[in-house]
Amino acid sequence: MSIPQIILLLLIGLTAGFVSGSMGVGGGIVIVPALVFLMGFSQHEAQGTSLGVLVIPVVFLGAFQYYRNGYVNIKFVLILALAFILGGYLGSLLAVHLPDRLLRKIFGFLVLLASLKMIFGK
Repeated sequence: MSIPQIILLLLIGLTAGFVSGSMGVGGGIVIVPALVFLMGFSQHEAQGTSLGVLVIPVVFLGAFQYYRNGYVNIKFVLILALAFILGGYLGSLLAVHLPDRLLRKIFGFLVLLASLKMIFGK
């Protein structure tokens, strides 16, 4: 791994962490496209790497800051986390069998759909 690659990965991680902490969006919205377009990863590699980041509790300090200010519903967190674990497993079973191009299109469509809903929704 080269120094420019390390610097780029640090910038991607810093940006993803900042966006996640400030906007509450998953780092995947930043990490996945950055790895595909800036690092040349396949969609599968980008998604797998993004999920690998979540294995380590990287957002703990951000979540703790929200918790300290009364903005975390622990009961909801526990239920969502359990469902997220199962959903992540089932989703990965499907995704690894999809062609890279199709997976990229599905990812892009979901991000577009979410952004349109946020911009034009009630």
